[in-house]
Amino acid sequence: MDAKLPIRMLHDRLLVALDTEAGDRRSSGGIVIPATAAMGRRLGWARVEAVGSQVRAVEVGDRVLFDPEDRAEVEVRGESFVLLRERDLHAVASERIDEGQTGLYL
Repeated sequence: MDAKLPIRMLHDRLLVALDTEAGDRRSSGGIVIPATAAMGRRLGWARVEAVGSQVRAVEVGDRVLFDPEDRAEVEVRGESFVLLRERDLHAVASERIDEGQTGLYL
């Protein structure tokens, strides 16, 4: 089997890689909050690696905001990814901005 076998997602599915930047946080007062601290329901960011043919508003390379509790994980070539549906996304951060939309600057 080829090590670089391409992945084609079906329908409205997305394959995303979790952001590794999501580590310790700082409060507005400068206190370091460890990544392991329980903060209630917290959404997470991920980078889009592949999209299905029916995905309309997301492209490969975009960053998306989603609920980490509603996810299915898969391992491909030793790397962990998350499978999502486009309707499960809360926001998209992208370099491209369509007319009439506001940009999300990260």
